[in-house]
Amino acid sequence: MITRRISTAITIGTVVIGGAAPIAVQSMTKTDTRDAAATVAQICRLKEHGCEIIRVAVPDKEAAEALASVKKNSPLPVIADIHFDYRLALAALKANIDGLRLNPGNIQDPDHIAQVVKAAKQRNVPIRIGVNAGSLPPAAKQYDSMARRMVDAALKEIELLHRENFDLIKISLKAFDVPTTIEAYRLMATEMPYPLHVGITEAGPPKSGTIRSAVGIGILLYEGIGDTIRVSISTDPVEEVDAAWEILRSLNLRQRGPLLISCPSCGRSEVDILGLIAAVEKELKHIDKPIKVAVMGCIVNGPGEARGADVGIACGKGKGAIFRHGEVVQTVEENNFLQALLSEIRNLTEH
Repeated sequence: MITRRISTAITIGTVVIGGAAPIAVQSMTKTDTRDAAATVAQICRLKEHGCEIIRVAVPDKEAAEALASVKKNSPLPVIADIHFDYRLALAALKANIDGLRLNPGNIQDPDHIAQVVKAAKQRNVPIRIGVNAGSLPPAAKQYDSMARRMVDAALKEIELLHRENFDLIKISLKAFDVPTTIEAYRLMATEMPYPLHVGITEAGPPKSGTIRSAVGIGILLYEGIGDTIRVSISTDPVEEVDAAWEILRSLNLRQRGPLLISCPSCGRSEVDILGLIAAVEKELKHIDKPIKVAVMGCIVNGPGEARGADVGIACGKGKGAIFRHGEVVQTVEENNFLQALLSEIRNLTEH
């Protein structure tokens, strides 16, 4: 059983982060924020897939001006991502956003930071100190450990926020390198009680990026470290959200939608099990309930896995046994595998 690190709780919009709250799934829009309608449309799509917090880039004044419309129409709490210009953070706060992300490597003037913190404090808006290995502030000393340098950059920024008696803080310490990221979060977890947003930054294209993210995020979550997560991959952000939920499901931390247990196929299979799995997976995308479905291709592990699922099929030569809650409810011919299994799934999810 995973024992989560105890962190202080903050609230971003309506979502509680830290404390005993569930680990939240976050993503970032990939639209031009200046196009408020397109940005809101993407946020709505992400919500349908289980995204709970959204971050939007604010690269210039025009994007900041669009934030009011984005915030007004967004179904999710909105975090403004700010780099270089503190005035964009102030404009975002005036647009009533729910959270700020500040990069210590890109806004370094203490007076500018103080102005932002005071405005956030007046509005009760949390700030994420978002440290990235690729954009660290200049270091006053030589470091043997990149992770230690990242943590020290965050601690220095936290000190600036504390000077303004501000403690609505969330922290992230992201690198592309998985071991560096893990080391940084492990160090920070013992330094400060604030909630941690976990991810691997610039993880890469969908296949390799998802694996890299799953390894890094998964290790940290298994150690109890992490209050929100984002999978950062070079593709449609919907895939980020789907991957994040798969990570949470794999660790039994949260459940959303169906869990498909499927046979990898081998020389023992006497049916088109891969085709059946693909067809079932496609149909399951339309179901929201957290049910466990098993699609198995032979008699070695098939009956056991199918029996352990809510609904399952164990296939043999030309025939398959349909299971529901551990009991065989029917035996069907191969040409009826898909429809019989889907029928049992509908019986379970619609009643």
